[in-house]
Amino acid sequence: MSKQTYKVGFFFRRQLTMAAAEAPADVKNTFNHYSDGAGVMNADNFHRYLIEVQKEKNVTLDDAQAIINKHDDPKHTGFQLDAFFKYLFSDINPPLDPKLGIHHDMTAPLSHYYIYTGHNSYLTGNQLSSDCSDVPIIQALQRSVRVIELDIWPNSDEDDVEVLHGRTLTTPVALIKCLRCIKEHAFSASEYPVVITLEDHLTPDLQAKVAEMITQTFGDMLFSPSECLKEIPSPESLKKRIMISTKPPKEYLQAKEVKEKDASKKGAETSSQPDDSDEGEDDEDDEGDPKSEKNVASEYKRLIAIHAGKGKGGLSDWLRVDPNNVRRLSLSEPALEKAVDTRSKEIIRFTQKNLLRVYPKGIRVDSSNYDPFVGWTHGAQMVAFNMQGYGRSLWLMHGMFRANGGCGYVKKPDLLLTAGPNNEVFDPTKKLPVKTTLKVTVYMGDGWDKDFDQTHFDTYSPPDFYAKVGIAGVPADAIKKKTKTMDDNWIPTWDEKFEFPLTVPELALLRIKVLDYNRSDKDEFAGQTCLPVPELRQGIRAVPLFDRKGEKYSSVKLFMHFEFV
Repeated sequence: MSKQTYKVGFFFRRQLTMAAAEAPADVKNTFNHYSDGAGVMNADNFHRYLIEVQKEKNVTLDDAQAIINKHDDPKHTGFQLDAFFKYLFSDINPPLDPKLGIHHDMTAPLSHYYIYTGHNSYLTGNQLSSDCSDVPIIQALQRSVRVIELDIWPNSDEDDVEVLHGRTLTTPVALIKCLRCIKEHAFSASEYPVVITLEDHLTPDLQAKVAEMITQTFGDMLFSPSECLKEIPSPESLKKRIMISTKPPKEYLQAKEVKEKDASKKGAETSSQPDDSDEGEDDEDDEGDPKSEKNVASEYKRLIAIHAGKGKGGLSDWLRVDPNNVRRLSLSEPALEKAVDTRSKEIIRFTQKNLLRVYPKGIRVDSSNYDPFVGWTHGAQMVAFNMQGYGRSLWLMHGMFRANGGCGYVKKPDLLLTAGPNNEVFDPTKKLPVKTTLKVTVYMGDGWDKDFDQTHFDTYSPPDFYAKVGIAGVPADAIKKKTKTMDDNWIPTWDEKFEFPLTVPELALLRIKVLDYNRSDKDEFAGQTCLPVPELRQGIRAVPLFDRKGEKYSSVKLFMHFEFV
């Protein structure tokens, strides 16, 4: 196609209305089934359609009539085909029910939930040289991220406290600025509690200064139990509360002694590259005198709601469950992957009462992320991610926390919370019987011509779109499929069906990505989304797509059908 011909065609294509995009055969057949002989679907029949095909619950005849009135000519007695199709392919018909809201039981202990968790929440970019700022903290809180991590260090004069990624070239931001922005934005998107995890590198006098900052900034918002918790209270009981989680000062001092002995054996390590063992606050130490317990900041210690620490010994000791004490354990991404090979059941038992935080390995200096399902399938509540990055792993994180009204807390499935016969716990690697099969039809897509320049994908011709559809979850359920490629078409019509047998649908996410096929180069990204399978609405839905960073496109969406059998 010549450049001039393409430009003329593009101009006329932009004049097309949504009605000009032809409805798929399934839509036409369904419309004919529920309409009268005159080609009109009245309110009674549309009400039946919503119940029987869309599987809508509690929908009334008045609701059906209101939808018709909004999307068709008031002069008509019901839906005509074009208006019916336009309604189905509109933003009012999404794959997740916006009315569902927060519907999980929020009264269980905090350890019973997956919690939206950030890693190095103050970084604007890479882990080595980017700026530290309160802006990414604000952005995370506005996405309902509920766990904010701050690395706190003495300033150059050692008389104040800064937040930065230690032993790197990242520029610092004042701790007090970060605390104030958390106070202001903590509950702008969700009322449920915010946990601040502190990676502490302070002397006792600066710990005392931090205690004063935290107390004065948060006041009554702060949840500070008078003694170690046997069980962390529920998200419901902790609404609009702030919790501090870090290692108690005395344990930092003890850890320093152990670490110095280990360091003498291993030799000096480079300071320009953050070592993997230095990434988690359970491995971090205090800069004070390890022999001076009287310098421990008691006020600082009293602020800690969730105590962190590995304790003495190896992994089996770290995972030991204390019936009289609850704590948080941090493991790096590779440490968890290694641990699940030999301690899978112990990890799950540990997370039924205690908190497990997982964080990226130190070599992820580009702020990339990892597979969150290793942690999630073993009950890890805090799978910590670099929220300033983007890519497949972060899309999965976004998908998981679209569930439960997007409040930042998702109840873990019962299979991870209770033991079965003979005290057996869930085994993520064991193939279980299929519980349900998700049937997915990808009919078509539209909106790229509105959100992208005409030459964005191809200079002289329309794009060649195809869609990838798959399941992320336990290994037995994970699968990827894709449609055929539709050549030279801004409104691709695939009309392809896929089936996904699911053994653990409670942990499944539906992954969708659209690409433009290139014969001589890498296929170009054209949108993605990730949806929690337990909350998918059955029936025909308009599925909005998002860009690489997780921002929703204005117009791009797919027309799809979902059914559980």
